[in-house]
Parts: sequence; C-alpha cells; structure tokens
Amino acid sequence: MILFLLIPPSLFVLTVNALNSADEVLIPLQMEILSLQGLTQLLNTIREVKQVLNSKLRIAGIIPSMFDNRRNLSNEVLQQLEGNIKERVFKTVIRECVRIAEAPSYAKNVLSYTPHSNGAIDFMNLAREFSKESK
Repeated sequence: MILFLLIPPSLFVLTVNALNSADEVLIPLQMEILSLQGLTQLLNTIREVKQVLNSKLRIAGIIPSMFDNRRNLSNEVLQQLEGNIKERVFKTVIRECVRIAEAPSYAKNVLSYTPHSNGAIDFMNLAREFSKESK
C-alpha cells in the first residue's frame, strides 16, 4: 500500500515517523524564501530517512502553493525551485485563493465550497497532472 503524505517543510519527530511509514511524499511549498530554505532541510531529512530507516521512500513531487503571479517573489521562488531542485516540481501551481482559506470555516473542502474558484480549479489540475504521471 502506498501512503501519500502532505507535509510542510518543518522538522519534528512526527515528520520522521511519518516518513518512516510512507512510500511516497508530496511536498507543498509556499512561494516564500524561508519555505525554500526549509525545503533544503526537509530534503536532507528525507535522504537520511531513506538511508537509515526506509529505503523505499521516494519524493512524488513538490507542489508550488500560495502562488501569486502579481508578486515578483512568487515568480523568483518558483524559478529557483525549478532551476535548482532536482526533485520533480509539479507544473500545476496552487494560486493564492481566499476561498481555500474560507472553506474549512464551513466544514468543507474548496472543491465542495466553491468548485469554480481558482483554488478548486488548481487542485483539480494538480490531481489530473498527478494521476497522469502515476500511470
């Protein structure tokens, strides 16, 4: 069985335990400089877990998230990510969308809350890209 984990680039004992029990990891990455620096630490942790605890572990991909095309920083971080990280970076980016933040307050996910919002569209596109690559 494949266990997919969505983990932020922060390092805790629970993260290592989750990596030990997973086969594949999806990494959402906020388009900020500190997140990019945290990604380096997370990738190092994944490599260590793979060497010591879980040789089957692999990175399924990095998901650019909270992307705002109006901000130079978002574009710069995405360029750094695509140019310097050898792991797979999904082409689909999850744009910054207030509907994504609002959905949990209605006990819904963004697809149920506002299926035609940018956030819902981005997640559907990501699912298509992911499933196409998984075949």
